[in-house]
Amino acid sequence: MCFLSSVNAFRWASGKRQNRDRRSLSCAVDTLGPYKKVRRRIVTAAFGLRRWCGSQRGVSIALCFGCVLGSVCVTAWAQAEPAVAGAPAPGSPAAGWPAPTSSSSSMASAASANASTLAPVIVIGTTPLLGIGTPLSLVPANVQTVHAQDLEHQHRSTLTEFFEKNLPSVDINEAQGNPYQVDINYRGFTASPLVGTPQGLSVFMDGVRINEPFGDVVNWDLIPQQAIETIQLIPGSNPTFGLNTLGGAIAISTKNGKADPGGEAEVTGGSWGRKTAQLEQGGTIGPNLDYYVTGDAANDDGWADHNSSRVRQGFGKLRYTDADSTYSLSAGGADNDLHGTQTIPRSFLDNFRQAYTFPDQNQNSVGYVTLSGDHSFNDHVELSGNVYFRRFVNTNTSSNNNTHFGQVLPDGSIDMLEGTNIQSSIDTDSYGASLQLTLLGKLGGMENQFVAGMAADFANSHYTQSTQDATFTASRATIGIGDFTQQVDAKTRDANLGFYLQDTLSLTKQWTLTLAGRYDWAKADIGDESGLQPLLNGSHVFSRFNPAIGLNWNPTPGFTAYATYNEGMRSPTAIELTCADPAAPCSLPNDFLADPALQPVVSKTFEVGARGKIGSATTWSAAVYSTTLHNDIEFISSATTTQGFFQNVGNTRRQGIELAGHTQFGPLGVTANYSYVDATYRSTWVESSPSNSSADANGNITVKPGNHIPGIPANTVKLRLDYAATPKWDIGTNLTYRGSIYERGDEDNEDVNGKIAGYFLIDLDTTYQITKQLQVFGTVSNLLNKRYASFGVLGQNFFNGPNHMFDGFAPVNEQFVGPGAPRGVWVGMRYAWR
Repeated sequence: MCFLSSVNAFRWASGKRQNRDRRSLSCAVDTLGPYKKVRRRIVTAAFGLRRWCGSQRGVSIALCFGCVLGSVCVTAWAQAEPAVAGAPAPGSPAAGWPAPTSSSSSMASAASANASTLAPVIVIGTTPLLGIGTPLSLVPANVQTVHAQDLEHQHRSTLTEFFEKNLPSVDINEAQGNPYQVDINYRGFTASPLVGTPQGLSVFMDGVRINEPFGDVVNWDLIPQQAIETIQLIPGSNPTFGLNTLGGAIAISTKNGKADPGGEAEVTGGSWGRKTAQLEQGGTIGPNLDYYVTGDAANDDGWADHNSSRVRQGFGKLRYTDADSTYSLSAGGADNDLHGTQTIPRSFLDNFRQAYTFPDQNQNSVGYVTLSGDHSFNDHVELSGNVYFRRFVNTNTSSNNNTHFGQVLPDGSIDMLEGTNIQSSIDTDSYGASLQLTLLGKLGGMENQFVAGMAADFANSHYTQSTQDATFTASRATIGIGDFTQQVDAKTRDANLGFYLQDTLSLTKQWTLTLAGRYDWAKADIGDESGLQPLLNGSHVFSRFNPAIGLNWNPTPGFTAYATYNEGMRSPTAIELTCADPAAPCSLPNDFLADPALQPVVSKTFEVGARGKIGSATTWSAAVYSTTLHNDIEFISSATTTQGFFQNVGNTRRQGIELAGHTQFGPLGVTANYSYVDATYRSTWVESSPSNSSADANGNITVKPGNHIPGIPANTVKLRLDYAATPKWDIGTNLTYRGSIYERGDEDNEDVNGKIAGYFLIDLDTTYQITKQLQVFGTVSNLLNKRYASFGVLGQNFFNGPNHMFDGFAPVNEQFVGPGAPRGVWVGMRYAWR
């Protein structure tokens, strides 16, 4: 069927029917019958491909455009058919252009024995709602795409671990001491589950923003990994993704029953008592309905003392599709119990598994429902939208030593309290809606795609915090003294409105111009519920229009160059707004106070890059970027290491280089990438860091322009090898190098402890397909059993007595580190059915 479509497409691309618009191509693919949405995607793809092929003449046009269109058609047809259960995942790269598929090759052969095969067109969502999407060749950014088969192929236990081992410019830190609660850093910008961490990445799932409204945190443990169909990492300050998109956006799309029919069950077990089980099932009900459901459970005793995890996740989707419309209702939830050891002093590294103090526990639960839909009025007009509700509850218990131990109290007595237990809770209901219109047509005789959208997001949060006096046992566990006393009882209401436009205009057959902009209006209301802090009541409003412009050059089908400039904004969170007074520092989780207003953070990004294909098996990409943050917000430590305040500190800059490539040598697939990030302060400011050896008599250090931002490595190198030893047996390995970093508290880069050393890690994975349905696999992390740390902070160690017991009268300034996990080995089994 697609061969005939390719012949008609040849006429369209060659200009023989130039008096027709995109509907000409729609006619060329009418043979697809009920797959009308596939036809619209082909129309969109042809928007870019027509310019590549249109400059040729004769048979070469038919071969170029026809083979590409055939490739798209066969790919779409294959997705509509049940996949072979348990088929091994291809060793495709996680970023850039994928290698040609076998289906595209076979169709090209059917069209012409001499036809050269091109990769299927990749459609990128450049807005939160995918809509029709934009061909990658027309996107002015170094977008990285991860598919479900990439995740399944490596059998990673967490999504963040896959990011760390595979994606350029991504690294992690393990400050919380739990594998489900790591910080992700991308190009020097952070998405963290820790309240109070300045967030720089926005994260969406099926078009719904999942940065929690209270603190903009990202709880990676609440994302149903098994349900993921694709992940797109869009770099820069793309304004269409709205607030918090300073360094990039992560857009996650979930599976559906039509594209993922059948089911599978999987179990794993191995090191540290880790046991997991997951189940998924998808299918169709008649010609218009499909469903998908998955659930998983994980129990992990943890590689360190007191860092166990219990994770429970579930997700389901019901869809209705016809020739013009798609409507889906999805719902999910999670109930997780996560313990962490946090950082430990270097003097504790004689036993790197021990905790500094404990317990430290996070209990996360979430429930959400999303109703989404899109309708095509014709091949030129599509309307998309969603509405959602999300309920998130977090309960945190943390143990802390008393940094004021031994000091004289106002009544003249000596403070002999060893420690405190802090309990906090966050209860958030969030809801909202988005609407997006896409128009395909011509502007001044040039091909054009216009997108207009709006989003409204609201949230009500209730935050409480209570403290309890405590003493320490010989193992540094806290024993409570008396009852908990409430310190904070506050409610916040967030309202965010956004209106965005994006236009992609084909100036010529090789040049494409993209213009975009978004106006964001954000309001945060804070109210005291205790009646004891009336000054806490207040309302804060922030607004800004953020523009973007991009230019793409596609001289040949195998090469794209681009340049772009874009801006974004992050409004201060309630946590930051209520903890911004140097005269009244607060701890994390924060005591709420009435504080001076902060300014919003504004990002301005420049990026130039290129990507392409060499031969039939090699793809590559390169990018150079620079993002400057104006009025950046930092948590400034006060005279103690556990308290501080948020403050605008002027400008910071993150700039760097990304290089990536993938090739295939027979049965061996090779994917490699190198990233360089230069993250520096661009303004002078003073902070208190008394544990820093360079601090003055008052415990202050001066941060100057050019000082490097702690926690961000300059160099990362990643290599992935996939070897098909036999048709049934695959072997893979990841080699990862991460450079050294400065620790927090050493913002002036002058502490005598120096930097946290870099490290090199090797991971292995293997899969054997026993039958079409049954697969066994194994994974090894940290094969060489390296001792390393991914995070560091300066602080005072109060446990210098025998066997590291509490000794509050003799604290020692030390470098605290977040140790990485030792070698771990797991085996598993997967059974799939159709």
